[in-house]
Amino acid sequence: MGHPFKEGQTILFQGDSITDCNRNKDYVDCLGKGYASIVASLLGARYPEANLKFFNKGISGNRVKDLAARWEEDCIDMKPDWLSILIGVNDCWRGFDSNDPTSAEEYEAGYRGLLDRVKDKVEQLVICEPFLLPIPEDRAAWRVDLDPKIHVARKLAREYNAIFVPFDGAFAAAASRQEMGYWASDGVHPTPAGHGLMAKTWMQACRV
Repeated sequence: MGHPFKEGQTILFQGDSITDCNRNKDYVDCLGKGYASIVASLLGARYPEANLKFFNKGISGNRVKDLAARWEEDCIDMKPDWLSILIGVNDCWRGFDSNDPTSAEEYEAGYRGLLDRVKDKVEQLVICEPFLLPIPEDRAAWRVDLDPKIHVARKLAREYNAIFVPFDGAFAAAASRQEMGYWASDGVHPTPAGHGLMAKTWMQACRV
């Protein structure tokens, strides 16, 4: 069966709590309980001959600036072949709950800095779209802040020749099939079904 991986390649997932998903940080090979673990399980079963290695370095609460502060140790030093990044919802959220906003311009500059530091060191970049469902209702007001950041992620994916994973679109479509709380009870953190949707969307985008 064909696949885009070389034998023994490493895939690193980076991001915030959605990626972290309660992983045990005392164990470098712990993948948490979310989409990263599901992707690793399915790819490991599908392509055993590739002997892929998976790591999760998502940390709850992180924003772009937090990734930048730990980028050397938690990304570059790990020498990933594939790097998947999902970041942005906390850059939006802190503007609403802590009066600590991150503008789209700051988000872009910080994100671009991350990508510039790894673009020549990884074989494949994967940029994941931040997402949000309007549940509870106050989340609807966040769209004015998050949507420009989503457009930044899309633009950077084009510029850096990254695979783009359309999570926001996937959740919007899924919410037409079942009520929003089924996918993400607080509009941000996915349920098990939501993480399954993310894994499916990630694998479809990456054509694996």
